[in-house]
Amino acid sequence: MQNLKPAELDTIATFGQRKVAPRVCIVDEKRHIRTFLNEALEELGFIACECATAGELPMLLDLQLPDLVVLGMPRDGTETGHILKTLVRRQFHGKVLLIGPRDSIIVNAVRQLGEEFGIQMLPPLATPFSADGLRASVAMLLPAKAPPSPPVDVAEALKADWLELWYQQKIDAHTLAPRGAEALIRLRHPAWGVVPPASFIPDEKDPQFKGLSEFVISRALEDWHYFVGQYGPVDISINLPIGFLKDPASVRGLCRQIPDHPAFGGLIVEIKSSDIIQNLDLAIDVAKRMRFHNIAISIDDVGTDWPSFAELSSFPFTEIKIDREYITGCADNRLQQTVCRSILELADHYGVRTVAKGVETRSDLVATHEMGFDLVQGYLFGKPANAKKFARATLARPVTAHA
Repeated sequence: MQNLKPAELDTIATFGQRKVAPRVCIVDEKRHIRTFLNEALEELGFIACECATAGELPMLLDLQLPDLVVLGMPRDGTETGHILKTLVRRQFHGKVLLIGPRDSIIVNAVRQLGEEFGIQMLPPLATPFSADGLRASVAMLLPAKAPPSPPVDVAEALKADWLELWYQQKIDAHTLAPRGAEALIRLRHPAWGVVPPASFIPDEKDPQFKGLSEFVISRALEDWHYFVGQYGPVDISINLPIGFLKDPASVRGLCRQIPDHPAFGGLIVEIKSSDIIQNLDLAIDVAKRMRFHNIAISIDDVGTDWPSFAELSSFPFTEIKIDREYITGCADNRLQQTVCRSILELADHYGVRTVAKGVETRSDLVATHEMGFDLVQGYLFGKPANAKKFARATLARPVTAHA
C-alpha cells in the first residue's frame, strides 16, 4: 500500500457505487487463534489472510492491501512493536485492532506506541470475547451494501479456483444423530468476498453450465475422501440441475466417478421438484439407471406441487425434501402443517424418507419430529461451512442445537 493516500484508499474500497468486501490481516503466533479469527472474520464478510510473525507481514501487506490488521498480544510486546514499525515503513493507512486481556499493561503500551506512530488504533478487544463483540469492534469496516448484482463470470471463477463447496448437516429427527450432509456451492471472490449462488450460477444455455456441475461433482467426491480419511465416512448430497440429466455423456461421466470404496454409502443428487415435474419421464428413467451405480435422486423443494407425484406407477427416487417455506415457523402454522402431512403421506406410500429443510427453532424441531419427518436440516444445527471447518465443527463433535 506504499505511496497511497487515504483518499485513494476509498477508491480501492469501492466497485462502482458498491462497497466491496474489506480485507483483514491477522497476526498471531498461535495457529489455532489465527484459524478462529480467520473464520470468524470471513463470516462477517472480510477477506482474510494470516501470518505468525513480523517477518511474514511485509509480503502480505503488499499482496493483500488490508484495511485492517488484527494483532493478538504475545507475552512479550517486543514482537508487536516490530509489527507496528513494519506498518509504518509500509505506509499502512488502515486500522489496527489489538486483542488481549482487559487492562493489560502490554496492550495499553502497544496501543500508545501505535498512536505515537500515527497508526489508526481501534479500541482494544478484551479477551475472552464473543462473536457480537468482534462484530462491534470492526463494524465501521463492514460493507454498507450488498455485493454487485451482475453475475460473476463462471469461466473466470473456475479458472481462478474461486469456487468452494460448503456443507450443512442432515440430522435424524428422532435421535439427533448425524445422517450426512448437503453440499452447497459458494464463490469466494477476491474483491467481494463470499458471493451467493444467485450472483454466479448460469442458466442452462450458458456454456459454463456444464463446467459448474462437473466442479460440484469432482469437489464433493474429493471432500468425501478427505472426510473418510480424517473422520470417517459421510453420506453426501449434491445439487444438480435437470439439464445435467438431459446429457447422457454427463450422466455416464458421473457414474464413472463414483468411488470404489467399501465405506462409500452412495451419492444423493438433489433436483428441484418443479424441474422434475416438467421432465418427469426423463427423471424417472435416469433415476432407475443411476441406482445401479450407487447414485440416488432426491426431489428437492417439494411444496403444494406434491399431487404431481401422487399417481406414479414407478417412483425410483430415494428422498423427498420439503421446501423450507413450509417448515420454518410450522410449529405455529396449521396450513404449513397440513401441506407437510400430505407430503409425508405421499412419502410413506412410496416408502421413501423425508427431509424437513429450514429448521431454525426448537419448536420447529419438535413439530417436525411429531409429524414424523425422518431427517431435519437447518440453522438450528449450524450454518453451512467449508469442508475443513465443517469437519472440525461437526464431524469431530456430537450434534447440538444452537438456538
